[in-house]
Formats: sequence, C-alpha cells, structure tokens
Amino acid sequence: MKILSSWLRSYLPKLDVTDRQLADDLTLRGMAVEGVFDLNPNGSLFEMDITTNRVDAMNHYGIAREAATIYGLKLHPLSSDLNELSSRPKRSEAEGTAVSIRIEEPTLCGRFTARVLRNVTITQSKGIVAERFRLLEQKLISNAVDATNFVTMAIGQPTHAFDLDKLEGAIVVRRARKGEKLRTLDGIERTLDPDDLVVADEKKALGIAGVMGGWDTMITPETKNILVEAAWFDPASVRRSSKRHLLHTDASHRFERGADFNAPPIASALVSSLILEAGGEIEGDLLDVIIPEAEQRTAKRPAITFAVSEARRILGATEDAEGITPAIAENILAGLGCALKKNGTQPAPATAKDLDPSRAVSEPRANSADYQVALPSWRLDLEREIDLIEEIARVYGYNRFQNTLPAFEGAVIELPWAEKESILRTALLGLGWTETVSSTFCSATDAVTFAPQPNSAVPLGNPLSEEAGMLRPSLASGMLGMLALNLNRDVEDVMLFELGTVFSGSTDRVEEKPSLSIGATGKLPLIGPHQPARELDFYDVKGTIEELLGKFSTRSLYSDRFPSDSGLMPAWLHPGRSARAVIDGTTIGYFGQLHPAEAQRRKLKQTIYVGEIYLDRLYRQNLRQPVVRELSRFQAVRRDFSFLLPDTTPFAQIAGALNALGIPELQRFEAVEILSERDSKLVPAGHISLLLRTVFQAPDHTLQEEELQRFTQRVIAAIEAIGGKLRS
Repeated sequence: MKILSSWLRSYLPKLDVTDRQLADDLTLRGMAVEGVFDLNPNGSLFEMDITTNRVDAMNHYGIAREAATIYGLKLHPLSSDLNELSSRPKRSEAEGTAVSIRIEEPTLCGRFTARVLRNVTITQSKGIVAERFRLLEQKLISNAVDATNFVTMAIGQPTHAFDLDKLEGAIVVRRARKGEKLRTLDGIERTLDPDDLVVADEKKALGIAGVMGGWDTMITPETKNILVEAAWFDPASVRRSSKRHLLHTDASHRFERGADFNAPPIASALVSSLILEAGGEIEGDLLDVIIPEAEQRTAKRPAITFAVSEARRILGATEDAEGITPAIAENILAGLGCALKKNGTQPAPATAKDLDPSRAVSEPRANSADYQVALPSWRLDLEREIDLIEEIARVYGYNRFQNTLPAFEGAVIELPWAEKESILRTALLGLGWTETVSSTFCSATDAVTFAPQPNSAVPLGNPLSEEAGMLRPSLASGMLGMLALNLNRDVEDVMLFELGTVFSGSTDRVEEKPSLSIGATGKLPLIGPHQPARELDFYDVKGTIEELLGKFSTRSLYSDRFPSDSGLMPAWLHPGRSARAVIDGTTIGYFGQLHPAEAQRRKLKQTIYVGEIYLDRLYRQNLRQPVVRELSRFQAVRRDFSFLLPDTTPFAQIAGALNALGIPELQRFEAVEILSERDSKLVPAGHISLLLRTVFQAPDHTLQEEELQRFTQRVIAAIEAIGGKLRS
C-alpha cells in the first residue's frame, strides 16, 4: 500500500519528525514501512505492508491516527456535515428526493446511505486530487470517479457513484436472482449467483455489493445527476462474491476485512464535496438506513473491562522507572479511538462524528486502575482485555520493555508417550530416514481415500481452500505430497518419516491420535565402493517396521497380507505388495507399495513405498527393557534342518512356533535358503524347501548329544505342527 507523507501531515499539522523517523516509528509499532522514496519537494512515498486484521490502517487517515497516538498529537477530526465542506446550496425540501432505499437482506447490508447531486459537471480532476494521484501514480478517470477513489485512499471507506438518470425506481439491496446477468465496470458480463448480494433498482442489478459496480449506470461525460452510495456490507458475503467471480478490488479488499460501520456518512460527504467543486447542488438530506442488529455487532459493541494492574502484570517491567501508568494507558487507548470511563461507568462508543482522539479522555487520571472501555467502530479486531493490553504494548514500544522472563511456577509436562516417541524417532534417524512435517489439513478426496474408517474425517467450518478443507485422518496423504515435492525437484532417492497427529470424529467432537508415517522411493544410500546403491524394495520397508515394533515388549509380532478382493487392506496400497503389522493380535498398521491407481492420480512415476503405524495402539505396549547377561564360555552348536512347507506359510508363523518352545538354549534361528519348484525339481508344486539354521548354547556347561537330540526333536515337532515336513 502506498502512503504519502504529505497527505499524513495534512491531518497532523504539528508533526515535526522527519519522514525517515516517522517510517521507523511506524514500523516499530507494527505498521511496516518497507520502503521510503523521496518525492522532493513533496515529501516521501511510503511503501507499507499492513496486516489483514488492520483494515482501519489501510488508508491515510488510519496511518495518521497511529502517528498521532505515537507522538501524542491531536488528529484533525473529520466531519459528516456537508455544509462545512461545500458552499453549494441544497435544493429546497419541497422538491423532495428522487430515490428511496429498501434493504431486503438486513443480515448482509447493515447500513446504506444515498445522496443525490444535481446538475453536476463531469470533468478532469484538478487541484489536490490530481496532484496526489500523480504522486501515487494513480490513473485519473473523471472528477466523480476520482472522488470515490480519493476518499477510499483517504479514510478507507469505499463508495460508488451512479448515474441517477439511468436508475429506475427505488434502490433495492437484495440477493441476485438465479441466472441474472450483470455487466460490471471491467466490461465483462457476469452470471450472478443467488448467494450474491447486489445493489439494484426496481428493474435490474446495478452492481455486486462491496465488489464492483455495473457498466450500465457508470458515470460518463454526459452524466448530469449523480447518486452517491456509501454502505456497510457483511464481510463474509463480500468475500464469497469476490472469490466466486474472481474479482479482487480495492472495495472488496476492505469490505471483506470489516469496514467501519460509522464511516459511510463521512465518506458520502467527502465524495459529494469533491464532485461539487466543479459545480452542482445537493438535493434533500442524506438518506441513511441503519439495521440496528448490525450496528450492535459493530459500532455499539459492549464495553470491555480493563485494569491497568493487569496490563502491568502481563507486560512486565519497562526501561522507564514508572512503567505502564494509568495516564500512559489512557492516552494510548484514547489515541486509538477508545472511550474510557472509570469505575464501571458505561461510556458512549466512539463514533464517526467524533474522530478526534483528544476528546476521548478529558484529562489523565493518575491513580485510576479499572475502566470500562468502549471500542471504536473501526477496530473490529479488538474484542478482549488482552487485545487492549497488546495495543498498549505495541504503541508504547516493545523495545522499551526489559529483557526479563516472566515468573513461572509450573513445570513442563510431557505427553505420556514422550519416551516411546523419542525411541522411535532415534531409531528411524539411525536407520537413515529423514523427519518431516506436513500440513494438518488435507483435501476432501484425500480424506476419503486415506481415512482408516469411512465417514470419520472432520471438515473445517471455514477452510482456507478446497485442498485444505479437512483435518487429516491419516499422515499418508501428506507423506505422498512430500515425496512428490522431492521428485518434482529431481530428488529421486528419498526416505522420509513423520510423527504427527491425526483426527477423527465430527466438528462438534474431534478426537486426536498420534500416528507415524514412512515413505520411500529410489535407491538406498551408497554403502561403499564395493557395495553400490540398490533400489529400495518392499522388504526394506518391512525391515524398518519390524525394527521399530521390536522396540516394544510383545508376545507375538508378525506381518500378513490378504487377497485383493478381501477388502481388509487399505485401498491406497497395492493389494499384492503390501501387508499389515500385527502385535499380539492387534493391527498396528499397514505398509507396502502405493497402489498404481493412486500413483497415477498423483502423477508419481517412480515406485513408491509408504506405510502408517497407529501409535495410539502401539503405545499400549511397554518398551522392551534391555537385558544384560554374561556371555557363555561354552561351545555353541549349530544344527541345520531342511523342511518342506506350504508356500503360503509366513516366516512369522515359523518364528512363533519356535519361540513357543521355550528352549533357553536356543540362541537364534534363521532362514538360510528357500527353494521353490522353479528352483528344484525335488520341490513339489505349492511348496517351498526351507533350510533352517538353529544355534544352541548353554550358559553353564557344554551341551551333550542327548540334550541336542531332545532339542532337535522338539524343533521338528514344532515345524510339523504348522504343516512342515522334514526332508530326508
């Protein structure tokens, strides 16, 4: 936003600081001046970045108000009395007024003002308007249109001028009719939506309320009579229409952030005065229709209780010995437009008829503490006592507070699973995975695709976009997004994990659960010159999952898979190349290759492996406690077995059968070789040949042959019990 220092000084005659100092002081108070450009001899041009919550400061008068508060100056008040601004006479009351106003949507239009100007002269703008537009590099159109733009830049209240002779009947503020057409000022014919609020006459729509006016009633060189509109429209309604029609204008930018309810009469007077400088006269009085409910929500909000002692407690000590005194608090809040009354007396809210901040408090009260603070109509972002305290700190200067920490008597409380989460994180980092953080939100499509349970995803009441309209029910969608981001930037070898929170339930009751997601693609890191990198596969992911789950104390741990038509595996995983992880009969998570259809939808050309572990279930298990024991001094004995097994037998079943034997001397076992019918003619169809190696060792003696024979027979019996057969 561009601001002229000379324009600011017209509202602050006694401002005696340099433009550079003014820019620095505004920046320190949150009104960021990103550039200062010399316009000698016309002062400076400030390039400013105003935050979206400060629509009141998106104009010259608003910035001048901030400067007046900073330096303790009197701000030149604005007035809605047109007689003070123009010497042009009014037409007699007997002649009446040419228009009337009817608001059919009082929830969307809280105030509408109209003023009729007759016998105007449409010409090029001159004088101060032309000069300031030149300095701001603003295009001049005509004195009537320039007047509306000038007032928007001056006080932040958008207005619009209609050619009165092109209106048919009363002004009606209503919703658009289905299929209704409107050619806007940019020359584009638009089809209106029934949700659009329009300013219309008895026959047609004249403009999209708060966004843009219509072509058919615009000001032309032939215009003789003008209707000046200044209104207050509901921010949400303007935002929806602006977004729907892809029309972001100066007016919509301000209306959708919450305009000043009391500003329309002033804006109307200022616009009318500028137009009348070239000739013309006023017909009748200002027509001003106010919806009381809207006025109560904006200009007449309940007063806030404010205590200086609370401000001192929260803000702490300052570099000045006296700190935040009642006088300082009063002067700052009064300068911002608040009206203060001591000891609970209800103050009258600040109005647009009295924008002189020096009148809000008559004189400082040195020992006062508690106030009732009426909020100005232009500061809808102020709602609570803490907001007032923040304003005091901002204007007083954050740099004037001592660098001390606040008192704290509590303690940091960790989540119940903090230790377990730390174990998982350390293990994954040690295995070469990189931790990431994704968005808490996802699209509705991803919510349906990745939700563990149907209809469990939680929609947002006011989403930022269609791609972020739901609370994520799974971390998998975010993981795939991060993998795609890397691949799109030519990072082809990626191993990522995320420890985060997923959400389920409804908007009224949201349940949060911890979760872990891993995602990988490409090659494993280069190990050495004699062991080059290789492509990641399913078993690398499976090994990582087993390593993580092995950190917990369990009776059984295995992975299994189901047929593609079973419906028991997530739809986003490849049905033949994925598995679920199970601990003690409870499903802990799923992992495997991404389903080709999902990969195609996301335009992922590399093979992607992804998995998710439900940590709320895993954390029910205790961590495995390390056990230290003395190494045996006696010889270990190795025994190899060759079994025939059905090819559907998972190794987890074999491991479970051997562990169930409870033989302390059985130190370890492993699969050394697996042959199928394709590898050997001696293997029957539908079977595999498994070479199983076992190692036995006693801690206190050398194992005898009789003991080894007993152990051997028990191992053979255990494998035969699950369908195996010892090969001869």
